[in-house]
Amino acid sequence: MLSTGFTDAPVSRSLVYGIVATSILVSITDAKHYFYIQVDPHLWQYHQIWRVFIYQLCCTNSTEVLFAAMTFYNMRVIERLWGSRKYASFILLTYALTTIVPPLLLALFLRPLSFNTFNYLPAGPTALLFAILAQYHAAIPHIYKYRLAASASPPTDAPFVGLTLSDKSYTYLPALQLSLSQFPGSLLCAVIGWVAGHSFRNDILPGAVTRWRVPGWVVGIKTQKRAEEFEGLRRRLESENSNPILATGSDGRLGGEQGRRRTLGRQLLDQFRGAF
Repeated sequence: MLSTGFTDAPVSRSLVYGIVATSILVSITDAKHYFYIQVDPHLWQYHQIWRVFIYQLCCTNSTEVLFAAMTFYNMRVIERLWGSRKYASFILLTYALTTIVPPLLLALFLRPLSFNTFNYLPAGPTALLFAILAQYHAAIPHIYKYRLAASASPPTDAPFVGLTLSDKSYTYLPALQLSLSQFPGSLLCAVIGWVAGHSFRNDILPGAVTRWRVPGWVVGIKTQKRAEEFEGLRRRLESENSNPILATGSDGRLGGEQGRRRTLGRQLLDQFRGAF
């Protein structure tokens, strides 16, 4: 049976809830102006380097919040494919990479090449989202395709004119809208995120980076593992108690007390009987 909702996807659930909650909080507190980046004056004049570390934490309008939450939700299948621990590790590594590279590239190269006209980097997790989308594109195959014809009733012998889409298009289209929502800064973040995602997948990044994993307790693996161990122990004890243990004496007859089923209390008593 197919899993629905956020089943087996706690990291994706945290991403969706987090982007919605922070965006609403920033809107209520009227703090949107702290999250986007203008190279001049924010970085060059005021030296507000802290903006680099927070600009991906929220979206500044309701449309971007909706499309970001939808895309994170649709790509929860990657977490189920990889496991929560690897997925969380990928999220943290990609976040660190996309936090530094877009502002650095904009400030040192793109802004001078554009004669200081390209100066703005919008808020939002567009780079992180496209890094995950690169994994989705490479790992998840499409199920079906459909066509959108350019005319209502084209001739049967004429070549097809129109668009050919797949079931994955419903994931790509909201992400595409995000990449163009605050052009050209949002497109820069999308391109860098896509490159970062493929670099992680194709082992272009150092091996020590791609093999790093967050501690298991971050995604609840340790607690779950211990619960499974206790459950396995309980089942073994129940299976042992369900089978009567019989013993034969010197005369070949079944012992009266030993031929009965041993309860859990009696097994524990037998374990410590020799110590007294």
